[in-house]
Amino acid sequence: MRTLQDVLGELARGARFGRFLSVGALGALVDLPISTALALGGVLEPQWAKVVGTECAIIVMFLINDSWTFEAHGATGRRAKLRRLVRSNVVRSGGLLIQFAVVWMLTGLDVEIGFAGMDVWPVVTMPIAIGVSVLVNYVAESLFTWRVTTDR
Repeated sequence: MRTLQDVLGELARGARFGRFLSVGALGALVDLPISTALALGGVLEPQWAKVVGTECAIIVMFLINDSWTFEAHGATGRRAKLRRLVRSNVVRSGGLLIQFAVVWMLTGLDVEIGFAGMDVWPVVTMPIAIGVSVLVNYVAESLFTWRVTTDR
């Protein structure tokens, strides 16, 4: 049976967390242009634009995390990968809810940042939301999607 110290030690592995952050940065490069275009283009409210951008990023990040960050974890085969993708989406829905709430709360404040004749405050809130959800996503993905603390 694994102790709390074992679990925390596994989660604190610097190389894995560094990879996770790198993949997350790439995910932000997928998420933010999509979210920004949808929000500033008036297609969706900022919080809903964030949902669409985040889901696109989740799929990209899963594929990279599965083959690089957590390559030593999880069963092989298409069915196992598909199960992890579904589990990852469920797990990351917690992070997405955090991001949704942060964008919703911050855009509800009476703040305006003008740039090129537009209020870009709703877009400024999006990377803030990503930052708030990073640690939650790392712990949840490690424990539930790739199960890094189980005996292999």
